[in-house]
Amino acid sequence: MTPSRPTIYFIRHGETDWNLEGRLQGQKDIPLNDVGRVQAEEAGRKLKALAPHYEDLAYVASPMTRTRETMEILRGTIGLHPESYKLDERLVELTFGSWEGMTWKEVRKAEPSLAVLREQDKWNYAPPGGGESYAMLVARIRPFLDDITRDTVVVAHGGVARAFLAIACGVNSRQAASMDIWQGKILTIEGRSHRWV
Repeated sequence: MTPSRPTIYFIRHGETDWNLEGRLQGQKDIPLNDVGRVQAEEAGRKLKALAPHYEDLAYVASPMTRTRETMEILRGTIGLHPESYKLDERLVELTFGSWEGMTWKEVRKAEPSLAVLREQDKWNYAPPGGGESYAMLVARIRPFLDDITRDTVVVAHGGVARAFLAIACGVNSRQAASMDIWQGKILTIEGRSHRWV
């Protein structure tokens, strides 16, 4: 019998101005906006209700500003030291290459043929200018998941959540690539199942 995998409480960073404008952030380091800060507080309150043992969990975040801010607000909201958590480079968002900073509408206008290629196979398509595909992201994320040995709170990005769902829950790649990843909510991954709170 295989041992059960630790529970993951996944939180996507709160809203940024670029989220609001529909811009591809990728690895551009954009801070939270006021709505994003409120969403981080909401996630903290939900975590406290969801995980009564929240003080004993491991806490790990992507090193980007928006994820660190979310983690620190979340921890402060539940009475934990805001900065007592780990950073892991493997959790950074996938990069959209030369498309970062553009909206999808702008991408479709500037590079219509490439935009169509991505729509046809979101999982495997890597944008121009050094962009990453979800398949490439999965290769980066899998070792992180393998390293988790206890129940863990992860604050990262939408693309990272989709990789988690594909690897940990067996969500098929086409479905995972198009799933909504909510801000201010918690994606709980227990064994092969997942739910939003």
